[in-house]
Amino acid sequence: QVQLVESGGGLVQAGGSLRLSCAASGTIFRPNIMGWYRQVSGKERELIATFTTGGNTNYADAVKDRFTLSRDNAKNTVYLQMNSLKPEDTAVYYCKYSETYYRYLEVWGQGTLVTVSL
Repeated sequence: QVQLVESGGGLVQAGGSLRLSCAASGTIFRPNIMGWYRQVSGKERELIATFTTGGNTNYADAVKDRFTLSRDNAKNTVYLQMNSLKPEDTAVYYCKYSETYYRYLEVWGQGTLVTVSL
């Protein structure tokens, strides 16, 4: 199976930056897709940024031009660089790993809290 370890959340003032990391370990096949979602209490989890099967990136409109998704394939790690943070970015951020080519697999990280203060 695959395990995900997230890190990088915390408290930051509005306008500041944070970088989230998500490292995958275990039995990893390629192609796979990794991305980030976030969830505010009482609301549905929403997609923030993800790689596509073609290697491109998709971003939610709310974070375009502020967040950047990147990956280090050698480390099986994806990063979410978050700049110009706003209070409305406050949420629990979850990493997701999925495979659909050789097997169907979907794994979520434990979540990391990002709090943006005024």
